[in-house]
Amino acid sequence: MKMMTPKSEAELAEMVAGADGPLWVRGGGTRGLGGTGEVVSVAGIAGVELYEPGALTLVVRAGTPVAEIEAVLAAENQRLAFEPTDHRGLMGTSGAPTIGGVVAGNISGPRRVQAGACRDFLLGVRFVDGAGQVVRNGGRVMKNVTGYDLVKLMAGSWGTLGVLTEVALKVLPRPESEATLSVAVADAEVAVRAMAAALGSPFEVSGAAFEPGAGVRIRVEGFEASVAYRAGRLNEILSRFGAVSGGDDPAASAVIWDGLRDVAPFHGVPGDVWRLSVKPSVAPEVAARLRAERLLYDWGGGLIWALLPEGTDLRGRLGGVAGHATLVRASEATRARLGMFQPEPEPLRRISEGLRARFDPRGILNPGLMAQRVEA
Repeated sequence: MKMMTPKSEAELAEMVAGADGPLWVRGGGTRGLGGTGEVVSVAGIAGVELYEPGALTLVVRAGTPVAEIEAVLAAENQRLAFEPTDHRGLMGTSGAPTIGGVVAGNISGPRRVQAGACRDFLLGVRFVDGAGQVVRNGGRVMKNVTGYDLVKLMAGSWGTLGVLTEVALKVLPRPESEATLSVAVADAEVAVRAMAAALGSPFEVSGAAFEPGAGVRIRVEGFEASVAYRAGRLNEILSRFGAVSGGDDPAASAVIWDGLRDVAPFHGVPGDVWRLSVKPSVAPEVAARLRAERLLYDWGGGLIWALLPEGTDLRGRLGGVAGHATLVRASEATRARLGMFQPEPEPLRRISEGLRARFDPRGILNPGLMAQRVEA
């Protein structure tokens, strides 16, 4: 399959405008996705355009590796607060995650329960639409709120509305310390209640996850004295759900959450991987229906990672439960049969198709990736 590697936004726009067939947009190649047509890699459109630590603002080209951005921010004791997942271990891929890929997928990690998602940190975007036109929306500073909010629309569009070339992001200071409390809980219903108790407390929890066999994990971050105080108070709250341990090793805490962020328990284990977004209160019921080989709960139970035998139609096991089931890792045949994304209700499907027709009138950008699967 041919790969096009533009080095600038203008070159990319020319390539898209002159395309006579489908284009598959690629960042770092870490998601294991592929489709028909020529591959357009944005890896050559990289580099930091503007960084103002005092204004907590970063403007960067879409092909810039996330690791490079994190290194730049770390030098100023700042970070991407939405904690983007690194999919390489889960997908068995190589390459380097890029910020354009993170934004295109709205990739957000465990800290979403406190800080918000990737889309909540976007200030502005530049992209090339399916007609080869360069579109700019938003700004480079937090006070800029003019124009239509295409910024949020591009987050999670997976390259089907346009090829991102530049993103402006709000960044936040890195906390002085962190702590993780582990609660010995085996039952999913008790685990969800424990996470709800922690998240509903006034102690600013920045992570709440449950791994069967490892128990509930609760994270707090901030100034060292504040972390120690809040961890102590949370210990009191959580002790009624099970024995509580940990809370005194920031380095160990960071390792735990890196693993949860990247779904480490599923690395190297065969099977299909699904990602479900549900109401935390129904997470135990949903999980019981899945009959999964492995489970991992994040976001207080609002996000469930499930490992199932290859080719399993997980959505068929959900019944009428409200939520979204995304097929993250599977064979090409299974992806083609089941589709990656949850089918949308008819009114929403029409809106989505209308947007794609507006921004990509020829239907050449990642065709079929977010289209609805039609039953025979």
